[in-house]
Order: sequence, then structure tokens, then C-alpha cells
Amino acid sequence: MRSLSAAEVDAALDDLALIDRLDALFRAGCEMPTRHHHAIREPLGPGSSDAMLLLMPAWTKGPSGRVGVKIVTVFPDNGKQALPSIYGQYLLLDGRTGQSLALLDGTMLTKRRTACASGLAARYLAREDAARLLMIGTGALAPQLIRVHAKVRPIREVAIWGRRPEQAQHLAEELNASLPAVLGRPIVVRAVTDRRAAVAEADIVSCATLSKEPLVEGDWLHEGQHLDLVGAYTPQMRESDDKAVWRARVYVDTRAGALKEAGDIVQAIAAGTIDEDDVIADLAELARGQQTGRLPGDRTSITLFKSVGAALEDLAAAELAVGA
Repeated sequence: MRSLSAAEVDAALDDLALIDRLDALFRAGCEMPTRHHHAIREPLGPGSSDAMLLLMPAWTKGPSGRVGVKIVTVFPDNGKQALPSIYGQYLLLDGRTGQSLALLDGTMLTKRRTACASGLAARYLAREDAARLLMIGTGALAPQLIRVHAKVRPIREVAIWGRRPEQAQHLAEELNASLPAVLGRPIVVRAVTDRRAAVAEADIVSCATLSKEPLVEGDWLHEGQHLDLVGAYTPQMRESDDKAVWRARVYVDTRAGALKEAGDIVQAIAAGTIDEDDVIADLAELARGQQTGRLPGDRTSITLFKSVGAALEDLAAAELAVGA
């Protein structure tokens, strides 16, 4: 059985190839049970924080079928031991025999597939001439999302906003030094402190945060924008307000996941701002042509993509990484 480290997973995955792979698997479909959440009560004894075990399985059938499962643990008290709170591994199996094929670093796999799912959505939803990107958030996903959006659309300018301006500045300096070589064209990256003004200037706004309060307001949006909401993945979290959701044409990665877990969608529905039928399509429906995204020449629609992650995306990325 092969074992791929984080660096090996990163090196094995090309952004555009992964976007194509995601598109193909969303179009073909696969078996994808609801993710399993299991609470681990007080793992360090009485008074310690509860931990969580998450299992995300998916599989395809036929001669080239594969079975995969991502195993993620969340131990909130790990910080007291100078350890990461989240660990993840991905196990890929032969779909005909169940034989183990590979064990991949799940954290890197998740970063890469999450960014490329947003890239796939942008292919369908962002204006073809989108040139200005705003990144809200400075965590591990931020550079991944910036790079992928800049490969999918002709981004020339990137603004980065973070709660800690020094982190936004540091990331901007890093990307100014590295991104032009990756893209093969000039690109300017800068840190900003005025979030409202930065939203107003952007063609694409991407958010990857753990916010429980809206960071993008509907009144700030303008015609032709694409809003990419990645970070808020529980019903209690959100990155946009109700008016932003109401003004936009809403798309999601999967209906089942978004309608249950995505705070931006769940809270807007609970408030009566939208209902479930206002979610126009998920990525499978876009990939199959069952619903349309942004039509050529459409410079007025505001589009919103909300992702919470799907086991299908992990399977597609793992197969690509191992050459399956």
C-alpha cells in the first residue's frame, strides 16, 4: 500500500486537472452517504473538552471502482499540548476487492480539493473577465483559494483582508513573491483594512473564515459579482448576511450538505429570507447541464456559491493523487 505525505499529495495534484476531475465525478456521480459524526466524551478525563470523530465515505462501482473514506479527528484540547486540533487521513481502497491502495494525508487533500471545488464553481458562475479578487481570511485555505481563482479567471489584482492586518500583510508579501511565477503573468497582491471598500472593488469575493457574524453585507455587493463562501461550515456560522443571500443567485456544492450545515443558507431560510427552492443548483446539476450558471455576457447577476465539503471531492482528489 502506498503512503503519501502532505508534501507528496501537494506535489501530485495539479489545480486545473483536479478541477476537471471534480467536474467529471460530479457529472458521473458516486455513492456518498451522509458524513458520520461521533462524539468522544471527555477523552482526557472529567472536565476535558469533548472530541469528535468524523468519517466521510464515498465509492464508485465498475471495473475501475474505488472506495474511499476520510477519517478526521477534532480534539479541542490539543492546543494545551502544542498539537494541532485537527488531524485527517484518507484511505483509498480497490472497489472490486476492498484491498487497500493508498493512505494519503487528509489535511492537505482537504485543502486542495476545497479550493478546487471553489474553482469549479467559479468556472460556471464568475464572469469570464473577472480581474479583481478579494480574499477574506488569512488561514491555510487563503493562498490555495487565491491561486486557484487566479488560474480559473484572469485575476490581475488580489486584495487580502484579515482580522489581524499583520497576517494579511505577511500573506500579501509572500504571494507577491511567488504567485507571478506560478501563474506565468504579472499579478499584484496587497493587504487591505477597509473590508467594505474592498468588497465594492472586487469581481470575486472569496471567504474562508470561522466567523459567526456576517463579513459581507448585501448592501456592499454590486452587479456582476461572484461570492465564494467556504469557511462557515456549521449552522451557527456565517460569512454573509441575509440580504447578500437574497440578492444573489444561490448555488451550493451539494444540496444535502448545504441545506443541513451551511449557516449562510440555513439561517437565511430560517429567517424566511429565502426558501429551499431558491437554491438554483448544486455542482452535480451544473456539471450535468441540468441547471445553468452565469450565461455568457451576463454582467448583472450576483452569484453566490456556498460549500461545506463533500466526500465525492475527497475521492476525486485521492484518485488523481495516486494516478488511479
